[in-house]
Amino acid sequence: MPDTRVPRLPRRVVAGYAAGSVGTGGFGVLPGLVLAYYLTDTLGVAALVASIVVVVPKAVDVIVNPVIGAISDRQARATGTRTRLMWIGAAAIAPTFVLTFAAPTSFGPAAAAVWVLVLFTAGALAYACFQVPYIALPAELTAGYDERTRLISVRIAVLALTILVVGAGAPAIRDAFDDAAVGYLAMAVTAALLIAAGMSVSTSLAATRARPLPTVADPRTHHRDAFTAFRTSTHYRVLLIVYVLQALASAVMLAGAQYLATYVLDDSGALTYLFAALVGPALLVMPVWMRVGTRYGKRAALLAASVLFGLAALGLTGAMVGSGPWIFALVALAGVGYAGMQTFPLAMLPDVIDEVSAARGRDQGGALSGLWTAGETFGLALGPGAYLLVLAATGFVSSTGDETHAQTDVAVAGIAAGFSLLPAVLIAVSILVLLRYERN
Repeated sequence: MPDTRVPRLPRRVVAGYAAGSVGTGGFGVLPGLVLAYYLTDTLGVAALVASIVVVVPKAVDVIVNPVIGAISDRQARATGTRTRLMWIGAAAIAPTFVLTFAAPTSFGPAAAAVWVLVLFTAGALAYACFQVPYIALPAELTAGYDERTRLISVRIAVLALTILVVGAGAPAIRDAFDDAAVGYLAMAVTAALLIAAGMSVSTSLAATRARPLPTVADPRTHHRDAFTAFRTSTHYRVLLIVYVLQALASAVMLAGAQYLATYVLDDSGALTYLFAALVGPALLVMPVWMRVGTRYGKRAALLAASVLFGLAALGLTGAMVGSGPWIFALVALAGVGYAGMQTFPLAMLPDVIDEVSAARGRDQGGALSGLWTAGETFGLALGPGAYLLVLAATGFVSSTGDETHAQTDVAVAGIAAGFSLLPAVLIAVSILVLLRYERN
């Protein structure tokens, strides 16, 4: 039902909140798109080792992010806003992100892997300082069921545009340089400035307008609150598991796009078109998804989006035996589903935060968002790691920036299978879990 008694959010607040997706989208997609390829095909790191490098930093987030969420809740009660941590994240993200892609090639693959591991972990912590309170904001910006869908849908549209620009533009910057290491550094500097700018604008325009939910009883919030909610709240547990599985599926596909372009389509530049096909539809179909969610409910809309993405991914298994323009069409179909999969879990989360906060007697927004963000970032990192394990199992041979090794037919089939079959299976599992989410 429409929210007739809840005032519409001012456009300035909606735009300010959406601006944060410039930061989250840039950091969320670019490492997932190019970091694994940077490790294996520029630094010469073996695929199995590279899988560890991209997963470990986000594994740290599973422990740290709920703590950041608890700190954010305490700061919100004390100061009325969550901006302090958000400003810390916005300031620290640029240097850590740039240094991640500045590994000295003269050190050799082992030292380069350690360099990336340390700096990417630091960048992930900086990102968490912004992302955790940012995810908690919708519950505080509006109490309207449909107004939250509006807020998130605008944010996802900006997110899709950011992903499209960064995902297509960043590799183009990299490829403009003959020296791959220099190209990655130039790419990182450009992207870092954009990411930091988006975070700063959002903190200035949206976060300062939010107010924490009323608190009752115990004035403290511990990081244990998130795990308690995960154990006791079916809605929170199911929604988080679904979101992590779907983040993992999309991250696997993003990680495989460069390999698919290079070794299946025989054109490394095809990455730009693959990326545009996956993300571009979101800019067109977001108003449609918003209407579907309003009419049929967020759960039903998320289920429809998941089925669409899963069917498209399953169809892409045909790339294991051949390639052609049909690949781009199916990727675009997956992109339509991807838009809904990004929108509705985030639109449902504020409703769950309200439900858990009411049951616990105090604001749980930061704590629940902390575990949510930890799960999301872990899924986004595990995606490239899982894809690299498929490559390692099928005999993929890593390269340095000066040479590119030919791959066996089995390795090429593994590249295609990792891009298609693995995401399809993950989405199928997420659908089974989502069916356990009872309608509100």
